[in-house]
Amino acid sequence: MNSFAEMGLRSEILAAIQALGFETPTPIQAKTIPHLLSSNQDLIASAQTGTGKTAAFGLPAVQLTDVQSKQTQSLIVCPTRELCLQIAKDLEAFAKKDKGLQVLAVYGGTSIEPQIRALKKGVQIVVGTPGRTIDLMKRKKLVLSQVQRVVLDEADEMLSMGFQEDLQTIFEAVPDDCQKLLFSATMSKRVKQITKNYMDNPVEIAAARVNLAAENVEHLYYIVRSRDRYELLKRIADMNPNIYGITFCRTRRETKEVAHKLMLDGYNADALHGDLSQAQRDEVMGKFRAGSLQMLVATDVASRGLDVDDLTHVINYNLPDDPEVYIHRSGRTGRAGKHGTSIVIINSREKRKIKDIERISKVSFLAKEVPSGREICTQQLYALIDKVQKTEVNEEQIEPFLPTIYEKFEGLSREELIQHFVSAEFNRFLEYYKNARNINLNSQDKWERGDKKRRSRPAFARMFINIGAKQGLTPARLIGIINEGLNSSSAAIGKIDIMKNFSFFDFEKEAAQPLINALQNDTFEGVKLVIEVSQNKPNTRGGGSSYKGKKKSMKHKRKFSAKGERKHKKRGKS
Repeated sequence: MNSFAEMGLRSEILAAIQALGFETPTPIQAKTIPHLLSSNQDLIASAQTGTGKTAAFGLPAVQLTDVQSKQTQSLIVCPTRELCLQIAKDLEAFAKKDKGLQVLAVYGGTSIEPQIRALKKGVQIVVGTPGRTIDLMKRKKLVLSQVQRVVLDEADEMLSMGFQEDLQTIFEAVPDDCQKLLFSATMSKRVKQITKNYMDNPVEIAAARVNLAAENVEHLYYIVRSRDRYELLKRIADMNPNIYGITFCRTRRETKEVAHKLMLDGYNADALHGDLSQAQRDEVMGKFRAGSLQMLVATDVASRGLDVDDLTHVINYNLPDDPEVYIHRSGRTGRAGKHGTSIVIINSREKRKIKDIERISKVSFLAKEVPSGREICTQQLYALIDKVQKTEVNEEQIEPFLPTIYEKFEGLSREELIQHFVSAEFNRFLEYYKNARNINLNSQDKWERGDKKRRSRPAFARMFINIGAKQGLTPARLIGIINEGLNSSSAAIGKIDIMKNFSFFDFEKEAAQPLINALQNDTFEGVKLVIEVSQNKPNTRGGGSSYKGKKKSMKHKRKFSAKGERKHKKRGKS
């Protein structure tokens, strides 16, 4: 359909969306709205943020609401507070001319009492995060017995955040004949399992990716060692003095660490992650939207609901496993006809992922050399000169100070004055980069020669973990724990020895500490995980096989000293 009027939307809704500037339906809206207005059949939609999916499910929800009833009729569940608030705001705008229709956002990180009071008064459409929704259900303040439709928005994100049991609880609480709508950017196995268990003969709709191969976004990648990622990030920032961008990290911990380092090093940066309170998140997002921050370091989930049109750069500190996630990230720059740059930082083993993204998403990457210290200093110097040249002079304000200034500069020639001025502003960069090392992998002789043996046989560490066969651990489940903890399947895993109460495994030494950091607060079958580099059986082998998440059969042999077994056995039972 070419217009919203053809879909059968009421005149009040048409007037409201016209005031919002809606003209032509997006593909997901054109396919979804007519179906939801005419059918109670369940629906699965493959759609990214930015495709217009809020209106796709929101406009029918508003139209089908009985304003005479104060019961909750539509429940929309989404992963983050920001997205929850954004959806509620959009629905309120759609229902602006519908008197009596109430929309409520329920989310954690804030007092539950105002949300309870609003529910008591009567709310027809509730938008909530899984945790707060379940909390209100348990308190019997959110009653779902009259719900006619339940929407899971960003279902893949919610499942990756560990909300699977919450979503199952919600599905089980709504009436059997309730219409179930699922929107997800990707159809992972866990998403498909949800659809299989709780949806009845759903119709499937796929929306075109709006940011696919955007012509005004340049895609670049740099290859460095993992330990040089942060050094490269600083060089990218220094090479682009007017940068205004988002750096995406995999985990909250990494986000906090990278942002903290940037701030300590004097960069105008801050972090956005799930450990912040709502007030802190609002403050960071407000500063970034206003342009007071140049660099925001964020996780994918935390950045949902943050839309800024003027971003110059998107930097992937780690490359996501899913090509669609990369496309969604890169689509945050190059908007409104402006040029944007999407940068990926990878190690040598991740080049195949670049090829996968190029093949699936029809984008072309350009390999770049890490800028040298001389290049960065030159760029910064010229940027400084341009800034000085373009600075507006207010003669009236500086006039009283000029005689003293002229007196102090008396005796300096024009050339000397320029030299002093540039040195005062620029010595920090010159000092930092005067002995800057070359961190390009491709420029180092051993990599140019193609040291295949080194790349295929990384150094391994022997790792201890305090779970074993008693907790139901198998090689496949251990590999799954590792891959999920790192949110990646690229690290190499070698020999696995599973005992009764604990286990040992060979793991890529370079990724050992990130794995320890990622799993230190996790649990498995009720056991809080303890993982560390084993001190009793040092690994001397230089090789191992990379399982990368695939199930492998293996023999579990006891290859460690009796002393080592006694040391770890007690811990394994804790």
